[in-house]
Amino acid sequence: MIVTRKWLEEFIDISKISTDDICKTLNSIGLEVDSLQKVRIASKVVVGKVLEKKKHPDADKLNICQVDIGEETVQIVCGAKNVAEGQYVPVATVGCKLSDDFKIKKAKLRGVESIGMICSSTELGLPKLNDGILELDNSIGKLQIGKELKEYPLINDDIIEIELTANRGDCLSINGVARELSAYYNINIIEKEKKIDNNDLGIGQFLEVECESAVNSSLLFKAIDFSDFKLPVLHKLRVGTIEKYQENDIKDAISYSTHSYGVVLNAYANEDTDKQNSLSVLHVKKDKDGFDNVFGKELLSTVGVEHKNSDTNDDIFIVEASYINPEKLAKKVFETKRKTGDIYYRTSRGSEPNIKQGIDCFTTFVSKHGAKIYNGSEAFVEDIERKYLDINIDKINSIIGQDIPKAEIENILNALGFEVKEGLNNVFSIQIPLHRHDIKNIADVTEEIVRIVGIDNIQAKPLAIEEVNRFNQTSANLIKRNKIRRKAIENGFYETLTYLFSNKQNLQKYGFAVVKDELDILNPIVNELNTLRTTILLNLVEACSNNFKQNVKSASFYEIGKVIDENRQESYKISFIHSGAKEQESFTNAGKPENIDFFEFAKRVLNSIGKFDLEPMQKITNSFIHPYQNANVIIDGQEVGFICKLHPSIAQEYDLPDTFIAEIDFDKIKDELVKVHATSKFQVSRKDLSIIAPKDMPYAKIKKVINSIEDKNIKQFNLIDIYSDEKLENNESLTIRFVLQNDEKTLEEDDITSTMNTILEKLNQELNIGLRD
Repeated sequence: MIVTRKWLEEFIDISKISTDDICKTLNSIGLEVDSLQKVRIASKVVVGKVLEKKKHPDADKLNICQVDIGEETVQIVCGAKNVAEGQYVPVATVGCKLSDDFKIKKAKLRGVESIGMICSSTELGLPKLNDGILELDNSIGKLQIGKELKEYPLINDDIIEIELTANRGDCLSINGVARELSAYYNINIIEKEKKIDNNDLGIGQFLEVECESAVNSSLLFKAIDFSDFKLPVLHKLRVGTIEKYQENDIKDAISYSTHSYGVVLNAYANEDTDKQNSLSVLHVKKDKDGFDNVFGKELLSTVGVEHKNSDTNDDIFIVEASYINPEKLAKKVFETKRKTGDIYYRTSRGSEPNIKQGIDCFTTFVSKHGAKIYNGSEAFVEDIERKYLDINIDKINSIIGQDIPKAEIENILNALGFEVKEGLNNVFSIQIPLHRHDIKNIADVTEEIVRIVGIDNIQAKPLAIEEVNRFNQTSANLIKRNKIRRKAIENGFYETLTYLFSNKQNLQKYGFAVVKDELDILNPIVNELNTLRTTILLNLVEACSNNFKQNVKSASFYEIGKVIDENRQESYKISFIHSGAKEQESFTNAGKPENIDFFEFAKRVLNSIGKFDLEPMQKITNSFIHPYQNANVIIDGQEVGFICKLHPSIAQEYDLPDTFIAEIDFDKIKDELVKVHATSKFQVSRKDLSIIAPKDMPYAKIKKVINSIEDKNIKQFNLIDIYSDEKLENNESLTIRFVLQNDEKTLEEDDITSTMNTILEKLNQELNIGLRD
């Protein structure tokens, strides 16, 4: 939306307010200023009068003009087609600097001296009106030959471009923006004088409008004779500022008035109407999609949607002012996918509903400049329902967070055009102005008050929220799930989501439990998904197989989801699978990466879900499990799942390379708060201890004994080597590496020896094992 300072001054007295202050005000009341341009005519451009014009003797396209510029008459060679004797024109005199690289000097054009230049509008930094020179008239101020154009304030204007939100259609006019400034500055809108030069004839003597009763638009028609109408140059320049100047005085007058007052106007040439005997007839009726249309000999316009262009030399026009509900119009256009014209931008956001004021202002304007107005009008005005709201002042202040005096709220609403009636219990009953299509509830009214008070004048306060503790098992599981997701992705696993359904025959084939028949699905979607899954692993194996059929060399997935037991009880599992190479091809592996192994897979799972122990499986429950590479997953001494290599026969059946799988009870995975301890600044010592133990003794027993030793020097220990030979018979050598460190001092040899002796004594005492000879 473009407004200019001088244009605004025709609606509101802002003479004592600077343009910069107006821009700040517009920003503060929600009409964001996108740009500000200050148009100033260069010095030494004066008003001149063309006294004489004759053809250049040596150039057909040039004219030699004698131009009065006040102090003297100068000779100017001009190439413009529209230059003529008697015109008042802008003249850039010698020494005038129109731009940084354009300075006027005396010159000779085809041997004829030229002193100065008659300027076009663009050469002065004004909008383009034609391909020739700019012809001046008294609309910019009383013309005085020799007076500099920079002294005419109406064309040395400030142009403000406002970025409007879609709901502020009421500000798509100069009048609408002036209305906002009026409310903020508490300055009255200037009342427009209605003075019309009427024709001797009445509209009913030559025009009839036939309107169907089902039409929803409000329409008002006036007949106007434009024979002697001429649009002044000031208004041409303003039209050129807001849109492309069309060089058609009637069309440009309509654009000017629509932009001024916000009422949508359109004009139909009398020769385009339907002729019936001596009458010109317009037909207003709905089309098959429910849009209101105006017909003459043919379709002339679709109200609020599209105005048809008509090239005519007719002087008599029927001017239409219209209004249609923007919400209903936008909805119908969306539903029917109707092609729209330029006017739809204004009507769909909400044009000015006071069409009588709009047509009166337009007829006053054109009548002032030569048009003759036919008496009377044809009106079909839809009765617009007034909207009312009851608003509680305490509620408004609660929303704002600050107490605004009741009287101030009333004054603001009155200034914005609301009709306010005071009720009981601190309540106002307000009538919403018809031009405010966006006001629906108390929040919208509150926003209006905040805009005018000024957001900067609202004291900032911290937002106080009292809320019950919403942390429960569901939220805890969600947090745990998201942590595991992040860690699994970090370790190369991709998340999958598979069906809760599975194939019953396959589950039975591979030894997995299935839901009891009496609890199973009665009507499966397809036979391949005819039961509820009791494991996620079958789905993951099938997913890996599908990937390898697409020529991939490695697949690594995980899924967190529900499984159903035999009795149709739900539980959550997290399942992992990795098949194929453990890394991408690269120069470090000579393009031949190795397949993943059991310990590499277990490490990635551990890094994803947290610390756990492994114990050999005593019972293999399904045929997916490799008989020699398997283990139960133990957390806090409780079996929570298993990890294994996929049985080779199953891998071969699915065309998979070395594949490892794991399935763990999600609820049993720990999600405890990590407690951070200070790190010792003293040196770390590492000691290896090789002990002889029976082959059938699980390492877990040795680990448990060492963990029971209360020695603060032991920070960490790991099994790093297992060795056996014929001499050891049924025993084997286990090498355990210990990380020793004290938090208060550097460990001496005696301290290290004491700790290692304590370990040996405990192992000998509890398990009857000791050092290797």
